[in-house]
Amino acid sequence: MTEEGSQLYENIVRLKLKAKDGKLRETDTLDTKGILRLIESVPSQKAEQFKLWLANLGSERIDEVFNPEIAVNRAVELKVILMNG
Repeated sequence: MTEEGSQLYENIVRLKLKAKDGKLRETDTLDTKGILRLIESVPSQKAEQFKLWLANLGSERIDEVFNPEIAVNRAVELKVILMNG
């Protein structure tokens, strides 16, 4: 990734997380922004469907910023789903 000009590697933090065997192992981690940048950088066609989903989700959230009624309606719909689920 560094060869391609990505700076994500600099943002990776190694945390000790519990493995299946119960031992703590250093594991590469990223914050949300880093994860999204990593997904964006994957050149595989298999990642395209996920990238499109993320793009649509981002577009919806931007629409909510300019029209808060959309966010309120989404919250109400989610509450109904959670109450009935």
